[in-house]
Amino acid sequence: MFEDFDLIVSSFLSQYGFRIYSDDFRKMKWEEFKALLSGLGPDTPLGRMVQIRSEEDEEILKYFTPEQKRIRREWRLRNVEEKSEEELASVLESLKQAFIRMAGGDMH
Repeated sequence: MFEDFDLIVSSFLSQYGFRIYSDDFRKMKWEEFKALLSGLGPDTPLGRMVQIRSEEDEEILKYFTPEQKRIRREWRLRNVEEKSEEELASVLESLKQAFIRMAGGDMH
């Protein structure tokens, strides 16, 4: 999450019009921050990054730009080194469910 902080900052501003470096943010409760973070949509900088990192559809992947392929490859390599196959599947499933919720779909 720390490596994506700039994406979180810009996503909060683009979706909510909310500046994280403001006094209002300093007063925000952790639960509210988590709820807002979870509610970020796929059209935010963080949402687009998560989509790139978690994409598995070969039809979509073949149209990725070289930069998107690099981002996805680096993220996968970094995380595969740290996680077992089972953990990776769990993370990807969590990301999938998060995007289903963002799109207003059913989780099952």
